[in-house]
Order: sequence, then C-alpha cells, then structure tokens
Amino acid sequence: MNIYTRKKRWNWILFSAAVFIVVGSLWYSNVLVNKIARSERNNVRIWANAIQRKANLVAYTDNFFGEIRELERNRAEILALAWKNMNSEVNSEVLDIYYKIITGNKSIPVIMTKDNDSIIHARHVDDRVNQVDILGGSLKEEFSVYDPIRIEYLPGEFQTLYYKESNIYTDLRQMLNDLNDSFLSEVVQNAVAVPVIITDSTKQRIIVSGNIEGGSPEDSTLLARTLEQMASENAPIEITLTGNEKRYIFYKSSSLQIQLRIYPYVQFGVIGVFLLIAYLLFSSSRRSEQDRVWVGMSKETAHQLGTPLSSMIAWLELLKLKGMEDDALDEIKKDIDRLENITDRFSKIGSPPSLDPINIVDVVYNSTEYIKNRTSKKIEYDISVPGDKPIIVPVNAHLFSWVIENLIKNAIDAMAGQGKVSISLYEEKANVIIDVSDTGKGIPKTHFKAIFNPGYTSKKRGWGLGLSLSRRIIREYHKGRIYVKHSYPHRDTTFRIVLRKKA
Repeated sequence: MNIYTRKKRWNWILFSAAVFIVVGSLWYSNVLVNKIARSERNNVRIWANAIQRKANLVAYTDNFFGEIRELERNRAEILALAWKNMNSEVNSEVLDIYYKIITGNKSIPVIMTKDNDSIIHARHVDDRVNQVDILGGSLKEEFSVYDPIRIEYLPGEFQTLYYKESNIYTDLRQMLNDLNDSFLSEVVQNAVAVPVIITDSTKQRIIVSGNIEGGSPEDSTLLARTLEQMASENAPIEITLTGNEKRYIFYKSSSLQIQLRIYPYVQFGVIGVFLLIAYLLFSSSRRSEQDRVWVGMSKETAHQLGTPLSSMIAWLELLKLKGMEDDALDEIKKDIDRLENITDRFSKIGSPPSLDPINIVDVVYNSTEYIKNRTSKKIEYDISVPGDKPIIVPVNAHLFSWVIENLIKNAIDAMAGQGKVSISLYEEKANVIIDVSDTGKGIPKTHFKAIFNPGYTSKKRGWGLGLSLSRRIIREYHKGRIYVKHSYPHRDTTFRIVLRKKA
C-alpha cells in the first residue's frame, strides 16, 4: 500500500468520523431543541388558554356592566319623569313619591336652568358647573345627550331640566374601557414573546400587534399572507369587547423556537467554513513547501550533474585530439549531449522558462526518435499529424520534450516491452491537442488523478516522479492541461495534453 492509498483511506476514515460527529451532534441538538420547543408550545398553549379565559371574563364583565348601565339609565329616566310630573300632579301621595325620587338621587347629575340657560340649581356635578352661571358650549352638549325636560312651574313660566348618565355609570364605563385596553396590551406584550396580531371583525385591519419580526405588515397582501400563516399554525381566538365588537387574535410560535432549530446548522456551518479555510491555508503552505523542495532538488541535481559532465566533455575532446574517431565516441557524444539536455531541464525547474513559438511536431518526432533507438524492436511507434503540416505553439522545447519522453517511457513500461505507441496531434480553434496512447495493461479509473501525485508508481523500482513533473511542466509553465482521457484494462490508455496557441 503506497502513501497515497493510505492517505486516501485515512481521508475517508476522518471524513466518516466527521460525518458521524456532525450527524450525532445534529441529532442530539434536535432532541434538545424539540424538548425546548415542546416547553415553548406548552407555554404558548397555556398563554392561549389564559387569553381565552380572560376574553370570556371581559365578555362577562361587559354584559354585567351592560345590565348596570340599563339600571342606571332607567333610574335617570324615572328621575326625569318625576321632575316632569311634579308640578302637574295633585295627588299628595304621588307627589310624596316624586319628592322621594328627586331627593333620593345620589348619583345622577342634574342642572335646572331658566329659559335663557342661566343656571338655577345643580346637583351631583363637577366643579365646571360651579364656575359658570350660563349653561353653554361643551358643557351643554354633554348634558344634552338625553332630551332636556321643560317644566311649567307657573303659568307661562318654564324651567329646563338637564341630566346625563349617573357618575356610577360613567365610572363603570371608564373602568370597562381601561379593562379592554389593558387586556389588548397584555395580549400583545406577553411574557412568552408570542408574535400576536389582533384584527377587527373583517380580519383586514390591524387593531394592535406585538413581537412581529420586521414590524406589523402594512400591505394588505402581506397581511393576508401573514394571517394565513398564523392561522395554519394556530386557530385564531375570537373575542367580543365593548359594544359587541368582535376581535380576532392571531398568534404563532415564538421566534426562539425557530432560532433554536437553525442554531446547530449555523454553528456547524461556521465551524465548517473555519475548517475549510484552515485546510486551504495548510494545503497552500504545504504545496509551497513542496515547491521549494522540488526547486531545491532540481537545482542541486543540475549542479551535481554539471561537475562530472564537464569532466566527461573534456575527456571526450582529449580522446578526439589523440586521433580516436569511431562509432563508440559518436555514441558517447550523443549520451553526453543527452546529459547536458537533462541538466538543462533540471536547471529550468523553478525558474520562469522562455516560451518560444516552435513547431512541436519536430519536438515530438525528435523525442520519439531518441527513445525508439534505445528500446526494443517489438515496440511500434506511430505519429499522426493531419496534413503533415507544422503546428506552431509557444513552448519550451527542452521541458516539453521531457514530458513526451516521460509519457512514452511509461507507455513502454505498461506494455512490458511489446506493443504500440501512438501519438496524434491536431489543432482546434484556440488549442493544440496531443494524445499519447499505448496498448498496455491500463489504469484503474480510481487512479486517474492519483498517478500524477509525487511518489505514485506501480513499478517495484522507480521514484514515481515522471508524471508529477510532466503535470508541473504543462500546468504551471505552459498553462495547459494534462490528464488521462480514457483507459481500458489490457487494451489501451490515452493521455491527453492541451496547449494554448497563444501564451
């Protein structure tokens, strides 16, 4: 098992553990949230029941006050009738009853005036009446709700009796209005933070609202949608206030429940973003460190090769000066040139290479020819170029030929010294495509990306650096792409290189 297989396995183990932790935490958080939500729902249910009972109490109080109101009104009417019939009655017993009714008035405000509205007598009135001599203005309007009574106390002489609701009834009505206002205020400003909207009988006008996120909806369409949402969650409570006015109380679950429900997801989302950023920073740092190692090793390799290579070039020239000219020296010269090329390649790693517009068909032919002369005759080579015309691309010839050689060598290793290597080149509108195919054992689809990792190899001997270097040369230096186009077991494998026509 190589390092990348172990890394992949550990990644899956860590990912599975993370999923287990997240799922377990979310499950447990949901259990806690559901418990709190049940408690919240119980609080809302208790609140709603209390509101319903208090609404019933308000309705009962309103009915009770209505009965008192009728009694007080009847007393006022009886008092007015006694005053009206006082002067025309001759029966002493009836007059005695009228007198008792008039003198027994303890709460109904009355004002007696002359025809010119000058006040003669007033009883059970406030200080405003004592401060004026003429009944007029708002004070007269206040005492004119009920029709005043004209009394003829002498032939042709009249007095007018003004009266209004009793003080007891007025106090009761004020108390009832305060009770209604207090009830509505307690509904919207509840201790359990329940969002509440109280509407009129048409359900189209808001009387009062509270705990509504974003404020009360003003738009009629938005109001209807909000009320529909509330009604779908809880049936509205119908109440009847003073004057048989119907009101509807719409309510829904508090925002605390919603916040508790989404909190675990927000929490893990924030943690996930933090871990992702930390992982990206760590990967970037590690990649930068690997790049420095690559560059350092390449420079050191070029340096170490350069010293003996210079010596070999000197010995070769010395042998030539001694008159030794044969095929062996020519082959040695080719290998020395090859070593110089390799040294030049290593020295360019880490430095911005110069990309020159050249015919890459020649580079492919030269690289293939070099390897062809040093491999088995059982290997067949085929290079396909549409129309055999030149293809000009900005590349670094030394580095690009290194990529082609690596792909061909890997193809030879995959075919075990017998098979066919095919290279096809063709142009697209903005790119040039190079496909390198072989008839070897193939690559598992799960390894299509892993084979480009440093150190990955399927051979018993080798460093597993060829494809990693090739990807680095194509992607970083030539801004192109290299990948496995397809691979079929024991049939063929195709690597594809995509280069841009313009640098």
